[in-house]
Amino acid sequence: MSNEQGIPRHVAIIMDGNRRWARARGVPEAQGHAAGVEAIRPIVEHASDLGVEVLTIYAFSRENWQRSSHEVETLIGLLEASIRDETPRLVEQGVQVRLAGRLSELPAETRASIEQAITVTAGGQRMVLNVAFNYSSRSEIVDAVLAFVDDGNPVSALDEGGLASYLYSADLPDPDLLIRTGGDQRISNFLLWQAAYAELYFCDCFWPDFGPAEFDAAVAEFTRRTRRFGR
Repeated sequence: MSNEQGIPRHVAIIMDGNRRWARARGVPEAQGHAAGVEAIRPIVEHASDLGVEVLTIYAFSRENWQRSSHEVETLIGLLEASIRDETPRLVEQGVQVRLAGRLSELPAETRASIEQAITVTAGGQRMVLNVAFNYSSRSEIVDAVLAFVDDGNPVSALDEGGLASYLYSADLPDPDLLIRTGGDQRISNFLLWQAAYAELYFCDCFWPDFGPAEFDAAVAEFTRRTRRFGR
C-alpha cells in the first residue's frame, strides 16, 4: 500500500545494465560496475526524502557466481567497499541496513562489513535499506521451509502466513513497486513471493544513468495505476 502522499511504502529495484553501459562507452566492464555502485547513493537519499519506508536493491544474486571469477571478485569488492564507506552516512540519515540473502556464503571481509553496517544502523527510523546480497528468491523460499520445519512445526501446518513469517523480509511490507532498469522485462528470481501484487515498472535506462528524475518517473507511473489485488 502507498502512504498518504501516494508514495509507495516499499520500492524494490533490479539494478541492471552496468555492463552494457560500459560497453556502450568503450570502457572496461569493471568501470560500469563502479558507476553502478555510485548510482546507489543518490537513489537511497532521494527515496528517503520522498518518504519511502523500505528500499530493496538487488545487489548480487546467487546466480552471479556463474560469471568469471575476476568479475565476481570485482563486483563483490566494490559492493563491500561501498557498504563500509557509506555506513557512517547511512547512520546520519537514519537509514537502517538489512540483508536479504545467504550471508554465510560470502567472503569473511564482506560478511564483516555487512554485519557492521547492520549493527551500527539498527536504530535508523527514517528508512530501511534492504540489500539483496547473495540473494535468490527460490533459495529464500527453501530456507523459509527448512526454518519452519527446524522450529518443530509439522509440514502439514505450513500455510501462506506461516511461510511468509520465515522469509528474509518477514517483518517488512511487501513491495508496492518493482523497478527494473536496463530494458529487460523479467524479474530474475527476485522477490517472487513478496512481489505477487507489486506494480512492475521497466525502463530502458541503464542503472548507472538511473537517477532521482528516473525514480520520480517510476513513482509517477505507480500513482496513475489502480491496484486491485485480484479483486
